[in-house]
Amino acid sequence: MTETLTLAKAVNAALADSLEGDDRVLLMGEDIGQLGGVFRVTDGLQARFGTQRVIDAPLAESAIIGTAIGMGYRGFRVVAEIQFDGFIYPAFDQIVAQVAKLRYRSKGRASVPLTIRVPYGGAIGSVEHHSESPEAYFAHTAGLRVVTASTPQEAYSTLRAAIASDDPVLFFEPKGKYYMKGEVDRTVVRDLETASIVAQGRDVTIAAYGPTVETAMRAAIAAADEGIEVEVIDLRAISPLDVDTVVDSVRRTGRLVVAHEAPGEGSVSSELITSVVERAFSSLEAAPARVTGYDTPYPPSAVEHDYLPSLDRLLDAVDRTLGRRSSRDGLVLEGAR
Repeated sequence: MTETLTLAKAVNAALADSLEGDDRVLLMGEDIGQLGGVFRVTDGLQARFGTQRVIDAPLAESAIIGTAIGMGYRGFRVVAEIQFDGFIYPAFDQIVAQVAKLRYRSKGRASVPLTIRVPYGGAIGSVEHHSESPEAYFAHTAGLRVVTASTPQEAYSTLRAAIASDDPVLFFEPKGKYYMKGEVDRTVVRDLETASIVAQGRDVTIAAYGPTVETAMRAAIAAADEGIEVEVIDLRAISPLDVDTVVDSVRRTGRLVVAHEAPGEGSVSSELITSVVERAFSSLEAAPARVTGYDTPYPPSAVEHDYLPSLDRLLDAVDRTLGRRSSRDGLVLEGAR
């Protein structure tokens, strides 16, 4: 049985079902209780489950994560919310120096089953610290799982899997898609490491995640009007990356475009393209392309749509891989420079 939910409501449903199903689960974050969060994602949960399980925390991200570590040590499954992507940096030390390393440091005797929810990405008319994409910092850190969602179904199922995992998970929520509606089946189970092919094609592969998956799907539809078949892969997991699915696709299509909102330098696209070139070089008919945010701080909202990957930029990258436009360099750094 399915129900129509926005992505925000799907996250709320996943949190509620996790709280209902496991007494060890609790939520912690700034304004998540009585207010229901800045985006009202946790609306109604404190009234339903009480103040000891849905905890309004002080404005101190390092303290939120530090407290969650201790509670995880004692057997709780904490879901900590970072109010905005750019607010995560005060907690960076706790995440990369403690959360990521405790299981390895203890030779598996200790674990921190912690889920950190991070609303991320742009297209909400806001400024830096409220529209950033810091996922690559954490994907670089061994010991962390990093995942995201592109639809309400993915948000529900992936968050349920994250909360149930014994590994620490950063769950990046595309806040610009919070009000996207879709069908959600609460019985659907998802893992934390497998990509999904969401559109099949034989000419070009586009790999994307989070908010850019919808843009990639629109590009596939537009390309089809010109007789070009685009295969779209929703990566879902940023760390570990499901390189196998992308490599298999590229061996069929011979071309690859990778898209995300984060800057291109030292990014997920850098890692994915390198892996594909290493493993499927002989299958490539053209240099891979990437469509990313620019290597600048996030711009003022008046020009953010020029910064973010767009339909036109994606279609231009597809054209380049097909030889319909010339590339001055061997590797097309679309939007990254």
